[in-house]
Amino acid sequence: MQDNRAMAPTADTATPAREDATPRAAAAPASAAAPGPGPGPGPGPLPAFVPLYQQIKSLLLRSLALGEWQPGQPIPSEVELAARFKVSQGTVRKAIDEMAAENLVVRRQGRGTFVATHAEEGTRYRFLRLATDAGAPPLLRRRLLDCRRMRSNEAVARALRLATGDPVVEVRRLLLDDDKPVVLDHLWLPGADFKGLDASKLEQWRGPLYRLFEAEYSVRMIRAEEKIRAVAAAADEAALLQLPVGAPLLLVERRSFSYGDRPVELRRGLYHTDGHHYRNELN
Repeated sequence: MQDNRAMAPTADTATPAREDATPRAAAAPASAAAPGPGPGPGPGPLPAFVPLYQQIKSLLLRSLALGEWQPGQPIPSEVELAARFKVSQGTVRKAIDEMAAENLVVRRQGRGTFVATHAEEGTRYRFLRLATDAGAPPLLRRRLLDCRRMRSNEAVARALRLATGDPVVEVRRLLLDDDKPVVLDHLWLPGADFKGLDASKLEQWRGPLYRLFEAEYSVRMIRAEEKIRAVAAAADEAALLQLPVGAPLLLVERRSFSYGDRPVELRRGLYHTDGHHYRNELN
């Protein structure tokens, strides 16, 4: 897929409004209007006034999107960032507080602030909500079924904001708990972002899948949206999950996004919930 994205300037090239500016003068800089590169429609025009800490957050997101700081690496201190953007340390802190609440960065007492990564114990499976009925997290093992490059159909292309026929990587796998299949995963990834991803690389990888994506392909899943419904197992699905045809399953359709709200994964997971359940926390 041809990438027509223009390279965005680094955060240093944009200067936020003065802290004592009136609302009209504090309009967000052009760079803050697009916090990250990526195809697809932009967020649209910003209102006349954008809080200064939100402008700083947009500039920090731009730096993350451009790879200035990699997952797991520290970002500059609040003092350094305040000097860089010519704002107060409190403004920088408010921007980083919001980013930490969104799991984009992680604060570590006495060590600083780090770019969040799926390699860490607390975040590696934060999009996987499967839990055992006993309350313990399942010890899942992967079994790869298939990995191939293909042309996207209309539905996949629309979900990933591609043109119909653009290349995608299709992956099918089973997740097993104590050798019992509990999830049948079917996912699609933009082919241009995942050049070289094949069955051999997936078989050799031992960590979380999203860690592979960020470490090898510089693609970071930072948020996801899901739709959940009950379905009956079709014949091929039932065979893979070792269930009778028509057995009840939970269908979880997930779309994961990177910086700039760019969709980079479409996933269709079929969950067998006998002994497991889908757990979520509402605040």
